[in-house]
Amino acid sequence: MMYKKLLLAVCLLLGSAVVYAETIKIGLNYPQTGRYQDQGLQQRLGAYLAVDEINQAGGVLGQRLELVIRNSRGEPDQGAKNTAELIDREGAQMVFGGVSSAVAISSGKAARERNRLYFGTLTYSNATTGSEGHSHMFREPYNAWMTAKALSQYLNRHHAEQNYFYITADYTWGWSVEESVRKFSNTEDTETHQGVKTPFPRALTSDFRKALEQAAQSDAEVLMLVLFGDDMVRALNAAYEMGLTKRMQVVVPNLTLGMARQVGPTIMEGVIGAAPWVWNLPYENNYQRGKEFVEAFSNHYDMRPSSSAASAYSIVYQYKDAVERAGNTNTRDVMRQLEGHRYTLLKDEQHWRAFDHQNVQTVYVVRVKPRETIMADRFGSDYFDIIDSMSGDEAAQTRQEWEARRLASGKPASL
Repeated sequence: MMYKKLLLAVCLLLGSAVVYAETIKIGLNYPQTGRYQDQGLQQRLGAYLAVDEINQAGGVLGQRLELVIRNSRGEPDQGAKNTAELIDREGAQMVFGGVSSAVAISSGKAARERNRLYFGTLTYSNATTGSEGHSHMFREPYNAWMTAKALSQYLNRHHAEQNYFYITADYTWGWSVEESVRKFSNTEDTETHQGVKTPFPRALTSDFRKALEQAAQSDAEVLMLVLFGDDMVRALNAAYEMGLTKRMQVVVPNLTLGMARQVGPTIMEGVIGAAPWVWNLPYENNYQRGKEFVEAFSNHYDMRPSSSAASAYSIVYQYKDAVERAGNTNTRDVMRQLEGHRYTLLKDEQHWRAFDHQNVQTVYVVRVKPRETIMADRFGSDYFDIIDSMSGDEAAQTRQEWEARRLASGKPASL
């Protein structure tokens, strides 16, 4: 009797081991709630679409992908806690996400401690793959340096000799973007090109109004809103009510479709910003795989995908491909397959730089279209006119520039 019970227990254990072996878990750490929840939802939808497509095509190395999710709430401590749980409790082989550079940085460190890769989906601070970069962090979107360099190329052609006013979120992403834009747009003189910081993460509408009142009292012709998510939405609505959008060129360095939809076409018209990807890009440049993604996403969810969705979708596919090239999910083996890898997916060629794990890709400058054009789209989402671009190799920091930043931060000149 005892032997039969032991045999049954062994069979149950073997059975459970087989089930586990047939599944590769990946963890998505994103804000289901809070001021960045719209960008978080787009990540979730893009990730689920990729997982479904991959599983329908046979999985990864014959194993099914399983997506496990956690709500970061846009808070760094929660992001790190989630990452630990996704790896320690759920058995995630890699984790991705983060609609905040502070969240991505803290989450990436938690992954490194557990020898797992972390992919940043919406983290633009230079620090993510710069001063805070490490071997286990890979960033899929561009960084603030790349954004600023491409955006400033356009601004220097069309808004040279004009005064700027910066309203900046007071945390690592905001600091990075403002510093980088000032550098490349020749607006580092803070007496001429003034600015204020707004609280993060709990700014009030009154904080934005106070900042906008200072902008109104200046002689600035360019209003630089270094804000993201709901913060940008509230600030831009206030700027419109105060009449500032009619007397200043509004620039939002990092624009997403979700943010534009939240504000609406009337107020957004004419706003300039940068993006790593927009849904109309594949149609304008005939990127077939990109068009297939847009159609699949639109048909599944009755909405157009944003750059957040594209980033999450791309990361799942990049992880799959790296695992298949490695032949296993061992972190070091997958890392080696990613470093230096070049690929084409939703746009033109991109690559993962070996020395900093930054994804190098074309950067686009966009301007929001007139209302009638936006609403002509079947989902009312044809927001962005691509008005300029810069290749990834031209936009990204050189290795020498990256090493100098690392050393200045007291970090070694390598990951």
